[in-house]
Amino acid sequence: MTVVKAIEVSHLTKRFGDKVAVDDVSFNVAQGEVFGLLGPNGAGKTTILRMMTTLLKADQGQVKIFGHDTVKEGSLARSMFGLTGQYASVDEDISARENLMIFARLNGLSRVAAKQRTTELLTEFSLVASADKALKNFSGGMRRRLDLAVSLITQPALVFLDEPTTGLDPRTRNQMWATIRKLVAKGSTIVLTTQYLEEADQLADRVAVIDHGKLVKIGTPTELKQQVGGTTLNFTVPQVSQMATTIKLVNAQLKTTVKQVGQRLSVVIRSVDQLGLVLTALQQAKIVITHLTVQEPSLDDVFMNLTVGKN
Repeated sequence: MTVVKAIEVSHLTKRFGDKVAVDDVSFNVAQGEVFGLLGPNGAGKTTILRMMTTLLKADQGQVKIFGHDTVKEGSLARSMFGLTGQYASVDEDISARENLMIFARLNGLSRVAAKQRTTELLTEFSLVASADKALKNFSGGMRRRLDLAVSLITQPALVFLDEPTTGLDPRTRNQMWATIRKLVAKGSTIVLTTQYLEEADQLADRVAVIDHGKLVKIGTPTELKQQVGGTTLNFTVPQVSQMATTIKLVNAQLKTTVKQVGQRLSVVIRSVDQLGLVLTALQQAKIVITHLTVQEPSLDDVFMNLTVGKN
């Protein structure tokens, strides 16, 4: 089965004076996937997104949107995506309904079609009750939902979301996640920049970790976690007299380092089979353990492993 490329990014580079903000970055985004650009503030995520969406000219490299070069075929490429960001390009003094109508008309919809699309979006984004209030009275979450609604007026196949939940409370963030999942369910391709590890883990099919303008690693959240290391087995040995024997036994089974903090032991296992071997050996040696936990690596671990202290 042929994979349709929604985006092709080739050797993208951008400098601001002496600073290299984006350094020879390349990746593809498949149609229908959620692709996350993950990195700390200043890593280059938003600069990459601005170049992909033609808001910023690259010094080197090329971006194609559904096969169309964003420089040579800019208008055509721009017609294929919607963009929403941290700052909504809307009028504070008029209502959500009026803002949507204006943007719908600017996008070429007839008055009747604009009215219909406005009603659809107000309903879809749970803004009907506040549709006729001035935007200056909106909460941050309502503003963010309206911003996303504006970007979807033309029902684009590709949507760019630049840190869509920054500054939102946990409940509103979950509402935005639900909205994004609905878009994906309808077949949209999503490119998401975020500094929230949980957000990338929850939403993205694949994640590109960006640091100091470079693409450090790319893969599914699961693949990235597996590259950091295996699952961590933690347990407590209540009887101090059994500690040395326990460490020796676990070392013999796994051939790896056992970390000890007080009476608490931690060891990395690579498979469920290894977990079984350790537990069986401990049982046979009549070693009692308590507070057993099995901890999968998180995107936090990936992030720290790939970015901290690296230049």
